[in-house]
Amino acid sequence: MSSRVRIEVPEGSGFGPAHLPYCVFRPLGEEPRVGARLGDDLIDLAVALDDPMFAQPSLNAFMTQGPQCWREVRELVRTAAEAELPAAAVHSVASVQLDLPVGIGDYVDFYASIDHATAMGRIFRPDGEALLPNWRYLPVGYHGRAGTVVVSGTEIIRPEGQRRTDSGAPDFGPSRRLDIEAELGFLVGAGSPLGTPIRTDAFDEHVFGVALVNDWSARDIQGWEAQPLGPFLGKSFATTLSAWVTPLEALADARIPLPEQDPEPLPYLCAKEPWGLDIELEVRWNGQRVSTPPFRRMYWSPAQMLAHMTANGASTRTGDLFASGTISGPERHERGSFMELSWGGTEPITLDGVQRTFLENGDEVVITATAPAIGGGRLSLGEVRGRVAG
Repeated sequence: MSSRVRIEVPEGSGFGPAHLPYCVFRPLGEEPRVGARLGDDLIDLAVALDDPMFAQPSLNAFMTQGPQCWREVRELVRTAAEAELPAAAVHSVASVQLDLPVGIGDYVDFYASIDHATAMGRIFRPDGEALLPNWRYLPVGYHGRAGTVVVSGTEIIRPEGQRRTDSGAPDFGPSRRLDIEAELGFLVGAGSPLGTPIRTDAFDEHVFGVALVNDWSARDIQGWEAQPLGPFLGKSFATTLSAWVTPLEALADARIPLPEQDPEPLPYLCAKEPWGLDIELEVRWNGQRVSTPPFRRMYWSPAQMLAHMTANGASTRTGDLFASGTISGPERHERGSFMELSWGGTEPITLDGVQRTFLENGDEVVITATAPAIGGGRLSLGEVRGRVAG
């Protein structure tokens, strides 16, 4: 008779039975597989549920099954977590390697924070309007590079590119203004066919879950090349995704009314009950907390982002990732990028007694987040971690 164990959840854990985020992990010497986190342990779903769908190197096979399957599996995992599990189905988080949880299809990055957009407008256009005329009418975004989405913990190589010089002409070299963007990512589970927009009220039918994102930015490369077509090499070198995917259902108690939108959005961006998310982020730079961005202030909702992303009939597929853009609040300590925190490099941040503006080689940034959990307390969205290797 095989041995069985019961997982004990430490008091105050952000990974209790009301959360159960998914991941892809590798036990020592074994192939990758899908797990669900409970406390400081992982449940191997292929073993616990006796289902080969979870003996896969990504969540995609599961995600493509659609919302009814997502709900059924979540209930099965909750039931299993309350009982004793086969010892072979339990691994400590500390003993495994965490992989990129999803095979990324396409990647879209938005610009949905009014506080971030206003701050950036004031930095770049101090004598003009902070917000461009279209900003309050649509969720501004751009298509990024899916192939450079990497899992948390992956070292970041400092990108090279063209940079404007004092003469006005460019040179070529490593970015001197390497930055972060603290964001929240949304993963499409059930795709949509070409020519069929997704309505705002159909969000839950398509989005599987959320994960933290750091969309690294080379501000000097970006500033020179992004005229007139927008982000390219200054953004495409690396986007870090958390290893933990929080099921959308686990954030039911984090939904809050969306801040007022003025003017009223066009009909395709309206929802019966517009909602945002009460998620608090924290940014640590070399271990020092430098920012606490609040997602609850985001102007455009996740549902509006998805609706606009598909409004022209663009298709979606399992594994597509779209991110919120930098999450910022109105106060300095709520800014989700170093461009804002240092006000374009003119107001340095004191880090371990040293005045700093942008990232240097060897720097490490860790972004974490919490949200209200179902039934009380708070759940943790894990972390997204990255170190600048050079």
